[in-house]
Amino acid sequence: MNKLYLYIMILTGLFYSCTSSELIENWKNPDIKVFEAQKVLVIGITPDENAREVFEKKLASALKKGRVNAIKSIDYFENSFASSPKTEKELMALESMLLKNGFDAILLSKVLGVEDKVTVVKAFRNLDKTFNSFRDDYYENQNIYYDEEYYEEYQVFHAESSLYCICPDKERELIWKGSIDITKPENIRKAAGDYVKVLVWALKRQELLIIKE
Repeated sequence: MNKLYLYIMILTGLFYSCTSSELIENWKNPDIKVFEAQKVLVIGITPDENAREVFEKKLASALKKGRVNAIKSIDYFENSFASSPKTEKELMALESMLLKNGFDAILLSKVLGVEDKVTVVKAFRNLDKTFNSFRDDYYENQNIYYDEEYYEEYQVFHAESSLYCICPDKERELIWKGSIDITKPENIRKAAGDYVKVLVWALKRQELLIIKE
């Protein structure tokens, strides 16, 4: 992958003032202006299967409204997929299987719990955890599936979504990543809905997946 350049977008006011979510950090591969995908796999990593289903359903639905062919991982994978950790070799095989089935992008989302709201300095330091491929990202974070107490002590959730290209004729690489704070979520459905609104807005604004007509 070419050298990556970073820019941090700080919103002086919430874009969605009536929601609980706020875009904190935003990065886009400078070599890519517009990115379209034929078929996108939507994956949410969380130990709460109900939360995962609600989130993936809302995100896939929002993307489809933008004419994106989005498939929920909870529908695509067998129930046993997230029941045990995957090796790097197994994830390489997964990528090959996705390519054969027409997928060329993966939108991976995960929640990283924090006790207090992430500051600009802390968000900047989190960039050290950038992953250059879906395989590495999933491998390092899949333990979230199995930790049932992962979120209990947190009032503010720091979540991150990453868009990866798994195009057969290109290097499999990170296209975009964004960090979103979810503040005092009232319930799963509202938190998921608020998060999806901010995520889809950010993708559309940068012509990623959802392309302006």
